[in-house]
Amino acid sequence: MGTSYKDAGVDIVAGDALVDRIKPLAARTRRPELLSGVGGFGGLFAIPPGKYREPVLVSGTDGVGTKLKLAFSMGKHDTVGIDLVAMSVNDVLTCGAEPLFFLDYFATSRLDVDQAEQVIAGVVTGCEQAGCTLLGGETAELPGFYTPGEYELAGFCVGIVERSKIIDGSKIVPGDRVIGVASSGLHSNGYSLARKILGDRKLALTDEVDGVQLGEALLAPTRIYVKDMLALAAEVPVKGLAHITGSGLPGNVPRCLPDGLRAVLDETRWTRPAIFAVLQRLGDVARDEMFSTFNMGLGMTVVLAPSDVPAALALLSKRGLTAWDVGVIEAGQPGQEAEAIVR
Repeated sequence: MGTSYKDAGVDIVAGDALVDRIKPLAARTRRPELLSGVGGFGGLFAIPPGKYREPVLVSGTDGVGTKLKLAFSMGKHDTVGIDLVAMSVNDVLTCGAEPLFFLDYFATSRLDVDQAEQVIAGVVTGCEQAGCTLLGGETAELPGFYTPGEYELAGFCVGIVERSKIIDGSKIVPGDRVIGVASSGLHSNGYSLARKILGDRKLALTDEVDGVQLGEALLAPTRIYVKDMLALAAEVPVKGLAHITGSGLPGNVPRCLPDGLRAVLDETRWTRPAIFAVLQRLGDVARDEMFSTFNMGLGMTVVLAPSDVPAALALLSKRGLTAWDVGVIEAGQPGQEAEAIVR
């Protein structure tokens, strides 16, 4: 029901208890444009006054996928909320938009207030990292629909960008460079394959393989790039941004390129978290399948003119991010759909 966090079907006592716990958490994310927060049928949020001549709203929605299964297995629910926020705000960011507010949907068979509070606390942390307000959400009890103790998550984000500053890839030309920004691990994609590998090998999340603690590595929250990419775009002309999610680099980098161009990436130019090598070895996964399933160590790619690369790398390094010059934009066949090749 709007921003209340109480579905009509939720146990009244549990629902009231959850709202009481969420309100002070959500208050940590308050932006000055917020006109009404958690509790009503709808949330009110004003467009930042005086900041934009032609404001364009950008929306995004996503979930966490089967990574939730790992959270259930480990009884650890304080990081998947960060993932939930990250998946939407990183998408909205690729247009050059600043996320304004976020809403979540939490559905379960029977509400466990402590469990739900952990999840929402992660959502709050994600919103803080992205600089957006947690405007509200919905909690639904659906008995018989979900396995007891499990839940589903969905998230919704709205951002804003000046029309003249929209990043749409239209200025990308052959010779431009591609910067890859380090991921924190798998982020929130490829978990069906990762879980299958662990199941086939009869490995537990508490196991350690090649020095990698599996549960810790697989539940590492998705990195949120919002503040860093917006800071970068304020300093250098960013021509294209791609959030590397499902279908990996080959499937996502072309989404920011005009037709007739291709990105050629050199996999020797960046370092991958060890979990990728562990999964590839344990599952005997082909190289092409690894690159089409996982982000392979790059959570975001940035297309820039060659002359802007040194300044961009220096700025990201100063902000604590690891990034590499990983490839080049080349001319493809005229009229051919954009593509990305990893060599």
